[in-house]
Amino acid sequence: MLASYLADIEQLLDEQRSEAALREAFDLPEIAVALADPQLRSSGDRVKAWCHEWIGPRDAHRDTQGSEYERLCDIVCERAERERVSALETVPSLALRRLRLRRLVRTRPRGFSSDRMNLPDPEGTEAVQICTTLIEAGRRWYAHSACHDPTVQSNLARLAVLR
Repeated sequence: MLASYLADIEQLLDEQRSEAALREAFDLPEIAVALADPQLRSSGDRVKAWCHEWIGPRDAHRDTQGSEYERLCDIVCERAERERVSALETVPSLALRRLRLRRLVRTRPRGFSSDRMNLPDPEGTEAVQICTTLIEAGRRWYAHSACHDPTVQSNLARLAVLR
């Protein structure tokens, strides 16, 4: 389900539908936070913490590209603050509904490459950069944490059977 969601964002980028891709990508931190909570709740503070933990490389390259990842993390956190009341824990039902609907879609082939994108405007380039950074963060979070987390796995299973 999560893999399909990430592949859909890549497909939207491939189709140069950056607004739709950004909307889906900006939901990733909130979805990850909600999946890790037994009641599927998320808050702005927990979304910020997730972003600071998972956005950016986890190796020696972090020092050389750290400022760029910090800038992208700030963009995601600012948007999270604008979109939600950050102090309240709520269930992000719209984001979870979009995630859940991915289980009904046949998995598309992966292979999006931001190098193929020839976007003349800086906003389009930044959209691709934000989306790919969030996709990488989502994959890293799942591989290093969520696949071993019984709460996340239970919530994914619950979402898969909900109608």
